[in-house]
Amino acid sequence: MPRTAAVTVRVPAKVNVQLAVGAVRPDGYHDLANVFLAVGLYDEVTVTPADALRVTCTGPGSDQVPLDGGNLAARAAELLAAHHGRTPDVHVHIAKDIPVAGGMAGGSADAAGALLACDTLWDTRTPREELLELCAELGSDVPFSLVGGAALGRGRGEQLTPLEVKGTFHWVFALADGGLSTPEVYRECDRLRDLAAGTDPAFDLADPAAPEADAALLAALRTGDAHDLAAALFNDLQPAAVSLRPSLAQTLTAGADAGALAGLVSGSGPSCAFLASDADAAARIAGTLAASGTCRTARPTTSPAPGATVTTP
Repeated sequence: MPRTAAVTVRVPAKVNVQLAVGAVRPDGYHDLANVFLAVGLYDEVTVTPADALRVTCTGPGSDQVPLDGGNLAARAAELLAAHHGRTPDVHVHIAKDIPVAGGMAGGSADAAGALLACDTLWDTRTPREELLELCAELGSDVPFSLVGGAALGRGRGEQLTPLEVKGTFHWVFALADGGLSTPEVYRECDRLRDLAAGTDPAFDLADPAAPEADAALLAALRTGDAHDLAAALFNDLQPAAVSLRPSLAQTLTAGADAGALAGLVSGSGPSCAFLASDADAAARIAGTLAASGTCRTARPTTSPAPGATVTTP
């Protein structure tokens, strides 16, 4: 491939339609049963040859994205380069559209995009399973950002099993100002559980069974029934996110009042996801939420969406 070549990869955001969180493990992580859906909000990651690794970023929230070695896309380029015994001599440009620190895996998407883009640019032809292993080294959500669609994530979320989905689900995402730290939300989840265990002897996660995917939720995905899916949505991190950002309760109420079938905090937040019956309902809910004063803006979209995809050769 000529040195003047550039490769662009489009990567999707995600929503967790189920996030069941087990007790904290000795390594500090939690066992999860995490049902991912990729949704049609995308970042684009473009890599071009350079004399040394550098990262630039444009788009909404780009001023919050680190451009040093703490950037997941930069770490992805470094990891793939080390895997193949070469130097990460690329310019990584991220065009943001996924909310930053919004619980929608924007940083993980950028890492998956950078891995695939560099692999294509360098013609290293890394086998898919090896790419997924590298994704898992970078973060729990990165493997799903690579594969997209729908999947059950076990372990800390990185062990993926593809799921069958029929048809299209319609969503509205209410985007908040500022972000929430995922580690902080997990710590708050643990704190709230410790408090509950102190007041309710029946509440004990000291030695729980591994979380399991909800059968009714998986069936709703297979049949494409939005009402059944709405009845099964849940997120064990939601109480912690609302505890840290109480205004999210107002956003969730506003979405319900606007006609959403159901709503929940997306991942660790602070974005909130609302399931709609169809495209027209999603547009109405988005307009009502945007005017409600409970969020920065609201955007309708659909799922499932494809994973990381090369859009320019």
